[in-house]
Amino acid sequence: MSTGPDAVALARALIRCPSVTPADAGALDTLQEALGGLGFACHRMTFSETGTPDIDNLYARIGTNGPNLCFAGHTDVVPVGDAQGWTVDPFAAEVIDGVLYGRGASDMKGAIAAFVTAAGRFIARHGAALPGSISLLITGDEEGPSVNGTKKVLGWLAEKGERLDACLVGEPTNPGRLGEMIKIGRRGSLSGFVTMHGVQGHTAYPHLADNPLHRLVAALHDIASAPLDDGTGHFQPSNLQLTSVDVGNTATNIIPGAARATFNLRFNDRHTSASLMRWLTERLDAVGGEYEIDWQVTGEAFLTPPGPLSAAIAAAVTKATGLTPELSTTGGTSDARFIKDFCPVAEFGLISQTMHKVDERAAVSDIEALADIYEAVLDGWFAADMDGR
Repeated sequence: MSTGPDAVALARALIRCPSVTPADAGALDTLQEALGGLGFACHRMTFSETGTPDIDNLYARIGTNGPNLCFAGHTDVVPVGDAQGWTVDPFAAEVIDGVLYGRGASDMKGAIAAFVTAAGRFIARHGAALPGSISLLITGDEEGPSVNGTKKVLGWLAEKGERLDACLVGEPTNPGRLGEMIKIGRRGSLSGFVTMHGVQGHTAYPHLADNPLHRLVAALHDIASAPLDDGTGHFQPSNLQLTSVDVGNTATNIIPGAARATFNLRFNDRHTSASLMRWLTERLDAVGGEYEIDWQVTGEAFLTPPGPLSAAIAAAVTKATGLTPELSTTGGTSDARFIKDFCPVAEFGLISQTMHKVDERAAVSDIEALADIYEAVLDGWFAADMDGR
């Protein structure tokens, strides 16, 4: 039986599909062809929602029995930025001095290719006697609104009675060297958009006006300077950052009629977005005056306690690299925030230094080593499950 595609060759083929969100540009076709050749049953689904682009998604599975270990990822990429600033064409997938250049090389087409290669080897070794099922959940919406992608695929799986027993997400988790870090959770993200209202007037006659900027500045100082917590065993302290303050004022002698600000709060699992909204509202109320605020929650904090999945990844990493990876919850949000409601989830992929940058790249040796790690994860996780039963 064929062991399937070479990881670097498949990564290059995927990069050559300019799948800038929301375009697919043939990326899922390329992936489906590779998986179909390994015997995976592939399901394509397009989801829609008013005000957002339609998104094509892929769920592929081999095996009919449990347990089902899923690999999750995304084929969509961010825009290239200044294409003239790249050393090579961002979608040419050129290899220079052992380094693969291209948009998506690290985030995260290289990891997807590595997992397909790992799965191919695992399947070739086990043949019809697979110890369970292997699946892939791949979206084209992770870098976009994240509305018609992973979240809706998970809903589709639930409707079909499809069970995921654990999930490995291939995001680039390593700060500088392959093997440094596994993500076992993520902080939540809450943004607030506040408008403080007042009465416009002349700066020389403040008694005839009501300056909302004074109240807004006082409120912002309060919420930005108040410590939320001192962190937990797995999370760093929550923090709030002001990202914009604006009155749209082009004159120096006008008291503005309204003042606006935006902030973003990254929070650990000692809080929920609802509890933080209450905390923030209390502080805005204490300043007084008329105001309104809109909220945007892109994810709640979550933690997958160390267990069989993270242990299998850590053992595979140490075997391949000699490193003991840190179990971390740092960084931004990922689609793991949706998957954690369905099964234990952990993240491990390539090096994150160049993701979203000009000249995004990954060492060929790292992609090859990642395929080895993923294959060892499959071995270790299924072996642990067999022992547990």
